[in-house]
Amino acid sequence: MAAAAGCLLSKDQLLCSICRDVFTDPVSTPCGHNFCKDCITEMVDVDVPFQCPVCMKMFYPKPELQVNTLISQMVGAFRRSEQRPARQEEGLRVLGFKPMVLLLCLMCVSFVWDCMKSNHPLEEVSKGEKLERMEAEIQQTIEEMQLKIEELKRSVELSGEDADKEVADGVQVFAALKESAERGEAKLLETIREKQRRTDLQAEGFIKKLQQDIRELKKRKTDVELLSVIELNETLPEEKIEKLRKMLGMANLRRAQSYAVDVTLDPDTANQYLVLSDDNKEVYHSHAMEHRPYNPKRFYYNAAVLGQQSFSSGKFYFEVQIIGKTRWDLGVARKSINRRDDITPSPANGFWTVGLRNGNQYKAGPGVRLYLQSAPEKVGVFVDYEEGLVSFYDVEAAVLIYSFTQCSFTEELYPYFSPSFGSFFWRLSFSLCTTLTWSSPKFCFGPTW
Repeated sequence: MAAAAGCLLSKDQLLCSICRDVFTDPVSTPCGHNFCKDCITEMVDVDVPFQCPVCMKMFYPKPELQVNTLISQMVGAFRRSEQRPARQEEGLRVLGFKPMVLLLCLMCVSFVWDCMKSNHPLEEVSKGEKLERMEAEIQQTIEEMQLKIEELKRSVELSGEDADKEVADGVQVFAALKESAERGEAKLLETIREKQRRTDLQAEGFIKKLQQDIRELKKRKTDVELLSVIELNETLPEEKIEKLRKMLGMANLRRAQSYAVDVTLDPDTANQYLVLSDDNKEVYHSHAMEHRPYNPKRFYYNAAVLGQQSFSSGKFYFEVQIIGKTRWDLGVARKSINRRDDITPSPANGFWTVGLRNGNQYKAGPGVRLYLQSAPEKVGVFVDYEEGLVSFYDVEAAVLIYSFTQCSFTEELYPYFSPSFGSFFWRLSFSLCTTLTWSSPKFCFGPTW
């Protein structure tokens, strides 16, 4: 029977709408659409309401999806007749497709849409067409997200009306039960209200995430528009192009600064020749050794100190002001770095830093020489943990100094500062910046005599 039923259906009727391959463990949604169990499970977020990828219908609460045995039998009969592998994930991976992902590269002005709606190779187009299509795709994504927000808000309103109706019906039912009316009514009301609260919280979280994504897309759209002017208007004067590049650099820096965090120095990690202020906002190198108790977290050879705050996900940013110092290093370091021996700061040793030597030699790590147009007086450090990115900015000039890309972060990261061993008359200090326009506190270096 199963084999006969499977033969009655064409291959297209047994394809998952997400991976576009023959079903594996097919499940059915309450709205009647079918998907591979792994495909639809990957798209389900426990913190947001469930939405069918085909008809976009929302379900509250999230339905529990079970394997459809009838369709599973049909698929099994079809596969036996076709004598082919169950899935084509390797082929899709080679083509580089991944559902519902928009990748934008502002540096090389290219874009990729790997979307369930149009799984096809990218055609070769001109740079101008790429930019135009990129802007159109971003605008379309923004509009779709805004429509989803409105739909979700309406769903919440309808859910509230249904909750009120349930309350009214429940009151009538329990009113007839004289002995347990009060206890039963209170319990029912609390159950319904709790259900509504959970729905509201889920919807609120989903809306906030969509709104944040829209803000990011709008910022990227602005960057694309600036790139369009820079790349496609070759007749513009050089000073005009330089001004536009400055605007683009400022936009990227402002985006990084929106992830600013408060950082304080950790006395337990400070080298014994470093002196920290009472509020752990300043540090400088002293000619006399500080007597501190043994601590396995302390730097015993390098003149360095870590921040107290650690980060194992997301994005964060802090700033350091540097004036009059001829040798320094700053950046981030992983938790398991060697703190007892003379270790050169490098990605291989768990350090992602930029630094200065001999007053005019700038380096990224130990081996990349940097040629800067001017000496930075304030350096911004931005980290995107998931993307494996560490970027350093000249804040005053609003230009990128250097970026470590494709880093593999597998443990906690800490802000890293090294005033280095230097002249007795100089010290490197950290103090709270209060001159910036935003409210989040930042760090900056400054000279101390």
